[in-house]
Amino acid sequence: MERARTHLYQPQRVSAAAALLLFLLCAATQAWAQTARKPSPYEYREQAPAAAAPAQGPDHLQRIDNRAQFMQLARVYNPGTALEMPHLIFVIDRRNDGRIYYINTPRHALHEQFVRRQGLLPRLDKATLNAQYRDPQRRFLFGTVAWQRDLPGYTYEFWEGDQLTAALLRQTDQVLHASFRDAIRFKTNSTQHEQLARSMGLPFVSQEALLREQRFLPLNTGRAEGRLRIVRSAEQLRDPSPRDILVLDEVPIAFAPVAGLVTQRPSTLLSHVNLLAKGWGIPNVYVRDAQSALRQYDGRWVELEVSNNDYRVTPRTRPARTPSSTAASPVARNLPRPDLSVSALKPLSALRVRDSSHCGVKAANLGALQNALPPSARVPDGFCIPFAHYEAAMQRLQVAERLAAMQRRPGFATDAGIRRDALATLRAQISNAAPDPAFVRSLQAQWQQQLHGGGVFVRSSSNSEDLPGFSGAGLYTTVPNVTRADALAKAVHTVWASVYNFEAYEARTAAGLGQDAVAMAVLVQTAAPSDSSGVMITRDPFDAARRHITYISAKRGLGIRVVEGKRQAEQVMYSTWSKAVQVLSRSAEDTQLVANASGGVREVPITGSRQVLTDTLIARLAAIGNKTKQTLGGVDQDIEWAVVGDEVLILQSRPYVDGSSR
Repeated sequence: MERARTHLYQPQRVSAAAALLLFLLCAATQAWAQTARKPSPYEYREQAPAAAAPAQGPDHLQRIDNRAQFMQLARVYNPGTALEMPHLIFVIDRRNDGRIYYINTPRHALHEQFVRRQGLLPRLDKATLNAQYRDPQRRFLFGTVAWQRDLPGYTYEFWEGDQLTAALLRQTDQVLHASFRDAIRFKTNSTQHEQLARSMGLPFVSQEALLREQRFLPLNTGRAEGRLRIVRSAEQLRDPSPRDILVLDEVPIAFAPVAGLVTQRPSTLLSHVNLLAKGWGIPNVYVRDAQSALRQYDGRWVELEVSNNDYRVTPRTRPARTPSSTAASPVARNLPRPDLSVSALKPLSALRVRDSSHCGVKAANLGALQNALPPSARVPDGFCIPFAHYEAAMQRLQVAERLAAMQRRPGFATDAGIRRDALATLRAQISNAAPDPAFVRSLQAQWQQQLHGGGVFVRSSSNSEDLPGFSGAGLYTTVPNVTRADALAKAVHTVWASVYNFEAYEARTAAGLGQDAVAMAVLVQTAAPSDSSGVMITRDPFDAARRHITYISAKRGLGIRVVEGKRQAEQVMYSTWSKAVQVLSRSAEDTQLVANASGGVREVPITGSRQVLTDTLIARLAAIGNKTKQTLGGVDQDIEWAVVGDEVLILQSRPYVDGSSR
């Protein structure tokens, strides 16, 4: 049953906190006021009466002939900042010859508030109000006019769930062009609006097009002091310092903790770099042409401050001793203790959530989902190699002793280059070691008998991922599409060795996690020849109360590229209230990854439309996400998915926790 709601439709460009999302979530959601909770960036409760907060100017105008009249009626968010946005709401009365009211928006917060106070429709009950958004024969049209400073120009728009028809949109366009002196264009807030405008031949501005014009987007607010370094390639990240503020072009998959981040390429909400920044609690900001804009500070000690409304780089005198950021210093924490009593290789079908103690969260959750999701979705078959095998291998290779000896070497604790080289040596010793013959026999037998020797992905499922306040994003290695028996044990050793990836070691140190307490289970799972793949979150990632929203990020081919974040993915939001799809970005990829028949992956060109997902598939994914959430205890989930033909596959699901994820 649809919830009662009170509408305050706001323009969907860039409000103060909306900028937190933009390339991630973007400011693509409408503002609805409806609950007693504190409103989100997009949702506002009914405002106080005009007497309590008087507004200047007339109650309304029927024409806007100049900028001064527009500003006289407008509410302005973030004045004087990079995100300044003036807007006003309007009502068109279709029963009164299409009369338009440009409304004094600071005075009348809601369309229906104005309609009631003007006596146009004093008794506006829930059913009548909903009809003004859904009925093709409605009396009123409720919309918003906004000044888009990055176009620049004026746009008009409707709530994303408004069931506009060609007749309604045409009437709105005609009335606005007759009564608004400056040029004005329709702005689409859903795929339905975009398809309608295109079918009518009506010029429009899409949400995606506006997002591409953004010059500044705060991805994670905060303040840090450090040495600003312009980094043009991943190779330059060999010696990052916790005191570095990096200005990045192409974002690497993972890197060691730093003081702050500035990126000049848009990414996705769930890209590894964004998750790492959230987990470390460091400022992270997108600035278009950042390397050019900040070149004067390269190599200098600065303060980076990122707020919801702006960012600032200020030269500072390098102190003798300075913390890397305003984030709290790490406190020693214990990792979940692995259960080493289970050594049998366990098929996913035998796993439940409680089995995370010996197989890790990743494998245990997939086991719980394998029986629960069909027929709406399927979990590719696979099996878990429990923590006990990792511990046995590490003891056989005397890894604890080798690590302790490394840590005692001169310079290991103070020189990142020495640590990087030493850890690379340790990884090679683990990955190149001859595997235990008995383990190889049981591994290959399980692979042949259960998975019929087909291609598999070999993935981490450690006890040092998905912890509150610690991401683990991109820190450990996945070996894709293993097809040969002799390569399978090698792939398992490679995943085990990734415990000592430089970035993983540095991140655990910064988080206060003991290096000797890490345990690595391994998930061996049938490879899926994905047509498209991606990730989704079963709520608005920046507002826990907005549980009617599903955020989805997608690309063609295998899903590795989605979480790498090197190229912008397709990003959409789906609302179960409005049943509308809002496009935040289309994929910027010109190639995709596919599985090689002989093993591994290869890159192939993409041709045709940039659109990855249809509205029907988006709604289907959202429903599967909700079912996954309910299966795993009703906790919001961070889900990896893939589509093969007409089948949806779930590859991973973990509790979604702000500041930590994959």
